[in-house]
Amino acid sequence: MATTGPTDHPTAPAAPHILVVPYPAQGHMIPLLDLAGLLASGGARVTVAVTPATAPLLVPLLAAHRDGTAVRALVLPFPSHPALPAGVECAKDAPPTLFAALIVALAGLRGPLASWVRERSGTPDRVVAVLADHSCGWAQPLAAELGVAGIVFSPSGVYGSAVLHSLFHRVPRREDEADDESLISFPDLPGTPAYPWRQLSLLYRTYKEGDEVSEAVRRNFLWNLEGSAFVSNTFRRLEERYLGAPLADLGLRRVHVVGPVAPGPDAAGGRGGETAVSAADLCAWLDRFPEDGSVVYISFGSMSILQPPHAAALAAALERTGVAFVWAAGTTAPLPDGFKERVAVEGGRGRVIRGWAPQVAALRHRAVGWFVTHCGWNSVLEACAAGVAMLAWPMTADQFVNARLLVDELGAAVPVSWGGLKAAPSSDEVTRVLHAAVGGNGGGHRGDVVARAKELAAEAAAAVREGGDSWRGVDELVRELRELACEPTAKMISDS
Repeated sequence: MATTGPTDHPTAPAAPHILVVPYPAQGHMIPLLDLAGLLASGGARVTVAVTPATAPLLVPLLAAHRDGTAVRALVLPFPSHPALPAGVECAKDAPPTLFAALIVALAGLRGPLASWVRERSGTPDRVVAVLADHSCGWAQPLAAELGVAGIVFSPSGVYGSAVLHSLFHRVPRREDEADDESLISFPDLPGTPAYPWRQLSLLYRTYKEGDEVSEAVRRNFLWNLEGSAFVSNTFRRLEERYLGAPLADLGLRRVHVVGPVAPGPDAAGGRGGETAVSAADLCAWLDRFPEDGSVVYISFGSMSILQPPHAAALAAALERTGVAFVWAAGTTAPLPDGFKERVAVEGGRGRVIRGWAPQVAALRHRAVGWFVTHCGWNSVLEACAAGVAMLAWPMTADQFVNARLLVDELGAAVPVSWGGLKAAPSSDEVTRVLHAAVGGNGGGHRGDVVARAKELAAEAAAAVREGGDSWRGVDELVRELRELACEPTAKMISDS
């Protein structure tokens, strides 16, 4: 194994040393690394376990803590597994059908991490807690084995995380295996929500009882329910309904609310890698639009693979309505032939970005008023922090849960389509939604959505401000970790 930064260094005994275990996907790693930065700034020492494929994502965090004592990298070889093709070490290199195998393969880090932690036992560098992504549930029995606190980080909201863990705990099935509209309810969650089978996480829908990989994935999430506590990148006013009492679907564990850990208004974006366009260039282009909130920003996330019918319907609607837009299309979105060139010359009202886009900078620009989004949790939080109303178009994973929260409970989004990956809306349907939201100047019902988005921005800012709920959540977490560092031997963080 290799490390960057010193292995041993003199530190005050009360500086807690935390081992952070991310899941190798940008949408999971970036918020966890943001949290690691907050913990380091609060006085903790953090070692982040990465593999060669994910180590580059750690560079900004290491650069922000240049002394090499507050944040260090522990670079380990990616463990091989027969269910995973050689060379696949992170989610961006794996099709969705291999996500389960990726979770199982990563559990091979348990042995090397246990050895690394034991080497530091009884020294000032001893680890007092393991903070692991919920897709690395195997880190919870590792923490128990080592006698240190085990903390689960949820890259989803509290609601989305509870739904996922409920599925693997209760294992609900359809009466008719061919009926994708069969409703699955969640009786232990407020309001007893229910979702059609097709809107549940693909990770669960592909679960097969008795299958080695499937059972390992299920065990992975059940282990999280044995951890000491959950940490969620959310804020209280966003998910108040699900934070009122301990949730049975999260093992009745305490939830530390710490979000949004999204970057502030001065962030340039591109934390997932080099941007295809600079934030300054994109903002200069947006400056050309004098009317606030008149531009639509479009992105379906770093992992979503937009299907041709979805892309065609959206492109046709954008051309019909004539709304100004920025479409962060990634490298794979199947845009119609000539679309990018046509919108660029028609008064320059549209811009297509191929590659990683500076999303935070775009959403915080005064000209952007709507966000067509797949409702991935990081995108939801970035939109909330920016006060941008959302046009919800969920595709898979926790996105339907997030979209329902935004549309039905918070009133901060308007649905584009509930069809997911399989059923694309017609271009007429998308045109109506775009026209009502933007072409109709956001009046009436749409005006209420815009107003609620602005309220959420104020609530998000208040949460992370000194004394706010999330600010206190981080402060309390650091304080509890510091108390562990003062103990002769580590103990579990109370789940009271």
